Amino acid sequence: MTTAILLLAHGSRISEANDAAREIAARVQKMTDFEIVEVAFREQHLPNIQQGVDNCVAKGAKRILLVPYFLYLGAHVLEDLPEELLQARERHPGVEMVLGKHLGVHNKLAEIVVERIAESLTEQRWH
Repeated sequence: MTTAILLLAHGSRISEANDAAREIAARVQKMTDFEIVEVAFREQHLPNIQQGVDNCVAKGAKRILLVPYFLYLGAHVLEDLPEELLQARERHPGVEMVLGKHLGVHNKLAEIVVERIAESLTEQRWH
């Protein structure tokens, strides 16, 4: 059974921010065995979440894990994304879909922050 990963990003009017989400999706695909890894945006950019689900289904997905690329449990993660999931399930009743975990608090995120601090201190020559 083909499982797709649909990375759900916020979306931005700034195209570089949306490109970054696409790059993360491409890296996830390279790091995993999933043939279908797509990205969709909650706001301000296409494809929107319903279109992202449609893209996964069109590529043959029978199961879709919708992964919120969000740091916090805000309104999008708690309310909007579950509503999007319900709509997608109604539109594609033969496809199993679940909402995965958001990024949240994780040691690897703290490691990234420490790396960025070190890079910034070095750039400022504050070491």
